[in-house]
Amino acid sequence: MGISNPRGRVDQYPFELSGGMRQRVLIASALACEPALLIADEPTTALDVTIQAQILDLIADLQQQLGISVVLITHDLGVVAGVCDRVLVMYSGRIVEEANIYDLYAKPQHPYAQGLLRSTPHFEVDVERLELIPGSPPDMKIEVAGCSFAPRCSEVSDRCRSERPTLQMLGSGQVACWNPLKVMQ
Repeated sequence: MGISNPRGRVDQYPFELSGGMRQRVLIASALACEPALLIADEPTTALDVTIQAQILDLIADLQQQLGISVVLITHDLGVVAGVCDRVLVMYSGRIVEEANIYDLYAKPQHPYAQGLLRSTPHFEVDVERLELIPGSPPDMKIEVAGCSFAPRCSEVSDRCRSERPTLQMLGSGQVACWNPLKVMQ
């Protein structure tokens, strides 16, 4: 687990541990009952880049050694690109796209997935400002008849406003969109 001096650490309070050490303790606790699935919800949030890499390496090593599956929940697309095989993109509590990592980054099909990737900084692209997804996220307390992304979508149609799309096979994945994008511009 990478916990130095575990016998000495057992009597420490969480506030006495570093962020990375707290994550290791949480992972060890989660694995104590030998689960087949580890759900890692934002395991690298608020950690510096070096510690993030150590935690992600630890999760990958445990996945290989123990033969467990890992569901990684994160908003960090850099982490997604580095460690995931398949990705579920969610918007407003619903899956809007599911694809293997290579297809998602090469040709996202849902306008929200495309917007996410366009708003992510890249080393090879020199931009003064990142692109923004227009509009505001929906109010989760209000039920929407159609697609919850419709008010922000560049591909919106009347059908989008009135009928919620369901996941449909498209290429190597699935997309919940009446007007899926064919290629990222």
